[in-house]
Amino acid sequence: MRAIIQRTAQAQVEIGGKIHSQIGQGLLILLGVWEEDGVPQAEYLAKKCAGLRIFEDEAGKINRSVQEIDGEILVVSNFTLYGDCKKGYRPSFIAAARPETAIPLYEHFVECLRRQGVRRVVTGEFGADMQVKLQNDGPITIFLDTEQIMPRKNG
Repeated sequence: MRAIIQRTAQAQVEIGGKIHSQIGQGLLILLGVWEEDGVPQAEYLAKKCAGLRIFEDEAGKINRSVQEIDGEILVVSNFTLYGDCKKGYRPSFIAAARPETAIPLYEHFVECLRRQGVRRVVTGEFGADMQVKLQNDGPITIFLDTEQIMPRKNG
C-alpha cells in the first residue's frame, strides 16, 4: 500500500459539486492499494499513519500524532499512486489492485484507523470522480510505502 499523508488545517472532498466529507485539523491520506497487498499491509499502514508524529507540541517541536491533537482524518482512494511512468508518457496502472481486492482493503484500512483511537475518520467515495481540496499545514507531506517500511514474511 502507498499513502501520501498531508498535514491539514482543513480538507474536503466534493462529488458532483456537493461536499461529500470534510475535516478540520488533521490528515488527508491519499491511499493506493497494490495488487499484492493484504490485511497485514492495511493494518500496519493504518497504525503507522495514526501514530506519525508530525504535529507540534507545546514547545513547537514536531512531536505529536493526530491522536494526540484530537485531529481528524480524511482518506481518499487513489489508484494512480501505482502509476508506472517508466515507458513513454502515459502511465500504466497495472500494479494497482482491482476493485474487488482494493475496496475491502481500503475499508479495512479506514476501520483500523478508527480502532487506533482517531477521533473522526471520514472518506471519499471509492472510484468516484472527486475534487479534493485542502489547506496543507506546514506544508508537511509524507510518503509511505509498505514495500519500503514493512518487513515481508514471504520474500
